[in-house]
Amino acid sequence: MALGTPRFDAGRSCLDLLATAHPEERIGTAGELAGWVVAVGLVPAGTSLGQADGVWVARFLELRWHTERLIRAARAPADSLDHVNRAARAAAPPAVRAVAQQAGPLTRELAEVPTASALLSLLARDAIDLLTDPLARAAVRECEGEGCPLLYLDTSRGRRRRWCSSEVCGNRERVARHRRRVALARS
Repeated sequence: MALGTPRFDAGRSCLDLLATAHPEERIGTAGELAGWVVAVGLVPAGTSLGQADGVWVARFLELRWHTERLIRAARAPADSLDHVNRAARAAAPPAVRAVAQQAGPLTRELAEVPTASALLSLLARDAIDLLTDPLARAAVRECEGEGCPLLYLDTSRGRRRRWCSSEVCGNRERVARHRRRVALARS
């Protein structure tokens, strides 16, 4: 994901991870992964993730694959369930601390450099929370946009949200509907 590229907010960090595969791979390099980790708020802005490498990328992509299998499956695949559970307990999530600024409000930073296991633990625990909460699980929706596989947490009033993004998929649908009406009116 290039810096400055808008990030899809799925409503949960584990669903945000799934969204990194569409419309193209957005965490294919260590730099893209580090940018995404900061963008979704797994670490405070300014956290150095220079230690991220190709192994980190592979581990995040593997967790993404297992998490998506669990969320989309009617019955949990045992290997994916085991993988997510192991990731959740592999390490404690990164500890944060409040830091006093010279002349300003307190800011948040990590107490130590985060490891891949600690960050994966955050995502896996979020997935477990989502998968075991019947109300949250029932609010997971797939975008109705043509060809859009994105999942999101529908927290809209009346639970009637149809698209991952009203500005992208919703707009495409409205334009297509308008073109169909115009074509019918001409015939």
